Order: sequence, then structure tokens, then C-alpha cells
Amino acid sequence: MTRNVAVVIGVGGMGQAIARRQGVGARVLAADFDQDLLETVTGSLRDEGYDVTPQAVDVSSRESVTALAGRAASLGKVHSVAHTAGLSPVQAPVAAILAVDLLGVALVLEEFGKVVAPGGAGVVIASMAGHFHPGLPPEDALRLATAPADELLSLPAADAAAFADSGAAYSFAKYANLLRVQGASPSWGARGARINSISPGVIATPMGQAELAGEHGAGMKAMVDASNAGRLGTPADIAAAADFLLGPTAGFLSGTDLLVDGGVVAAVRSGRLG
Repeated sequence: MTRNVAVVIGVGGMGQAIARRQGVGARVLAADFDQDLLETVTGSLRDEGYDVTPQAVDVSSRESVTALAGRAASLGKVHSVAHTAGLSPVQAPVAAILAVDLLGVALVLEEFGKVVAPGGAGVVIASMAGHFHPGLPPEDALRLATAPADELLSLPAADAAAFADSGAAYSFAKYANLLRVQGASPSWGARGARINSISPGVIATPMGQAELAGEHGAGMKAMVDASNAGRLGTPADIAAAADFLLGPTAGFLSGTDLLVDGGVVAAVRSGRLG
């Protein structure tokens, strides 16, 4: 009997939480650039009874992503794909942010769009930062949404020299993620599959804690305090949202974004936070 395959790309806090929900009764293909982390997480999940296959991946490399997609297809029916891998502004310079958070997402959408099974679904972890981006003219947004992945970094809008710092590049990349998911929805739909994104707020993961400790940490804390939830998000909050989008209840949703930020964006846009 062919088993469903749950692919989790990026095994940090959110990836682990998603793997635990999607991996019940399925084969989990866990992938990450950090091989030490991948080995540790694989061992932990196996100890908990999950069937896990690890594979190192560099999402900024088409060859690496293609190999990962091929491995997924060899394991069974690719039923769910969760792409959580990414770099935050405190972790990397502009060029690396664009390579991983922009190009990496586009490559995953293209390559897994070739192997996802009918009835399957994918979810990309974007960020509430994308909702704060001012946007682009329609023609530039269309190019960003639909240009072949290998051409993305050569688009004028994605020129590394155009960004003042890593934070600006990160906001742009996460805005672009929303556009890429919309652009990928028709091709995934042709296979009978769906693709959506989640935009987390400030989540209590090592990456989130590093951002809180950075130069913009005070502003982030103020946003959290002004939000409806009044707390940091947890990996479990994101895994629950992913469970919904990847499951049959969300069968009429594709090409959309679910903002899971505790109400931060609403607080800013309503004027509660100056």
C-alpha cells in the first residue's frame, strides 16, 4: 500500500511542530540546510514513533531542491508539503535573504508543483512583514509572481542594491512569497493540488527570539503588547494553521494567505499602535 508523504522543509520550531501533526500515519521527509539540527530532529521524531527520512537541502539551489522533490516522490504519494525554511534579518545580509527567502520559495513551489499528488496541498511560511510592504506597481508584481524562478534575482525589483538593509529585503521577500503562491496556484491546481501561505507574527522560536533581542526588538515587543492576543505566538499556533490549510476542510482555498499574527497587523492598521 502506497503511503502518504509529508514533506517538511526547515526543521526549526515551526517545522518540528508541523511534522508532528502531519506525520501521523505518514512518511515524513524532513529537510534542512543545518545537518546537525536535521540529525537531532530526525532522532527525536523517530523516538516518538514517526517514520522519518532526512535529507540535507539548500533551497537556494535548484539542483538540491530538485533532488529533494525526487526523493519525496520516490517515498510515496506526496500529499503535503510545508516549506518553513528561511533566514531572518538578524541572521543574514541582503543577498542571502533574497537567495533563501525569495528564490528558495520559488524553487520549492516549482519543483514540488511537479510531484505533488492529486488531492495534495502545500503551505509556505511567509511573514507578517510581507503585509507591511508597500507593494509594487501591477506590472512589477505580475513579473515577481510569475517569472521563472531562475530569473527572479535578475528582476529590477529584486536587485540587492535596491535594499537599504536586511530588514527591507526580508519584507520584500515575504511580500513576494504571497505573490509567488498566487502565481503557483494554477499549476498546482492542474495537478489537483492546492497551495497557500501562512504569515506568522512574532513566534517564540530561536529565530523569533533572536529578532526580539535585535535592534528592532523594542518595536516588535510594542506590537505584540498592542495586539489582540497580547502574547508571542507559538510553533503550535502555526502548526494548527498549517493543519487546516493542508487538510480537507480547506479544500476551497488556494493561492491565499492566512495571517497568524495574534492581531498585530490589525493593531497597526487600526491606529492602536502609533
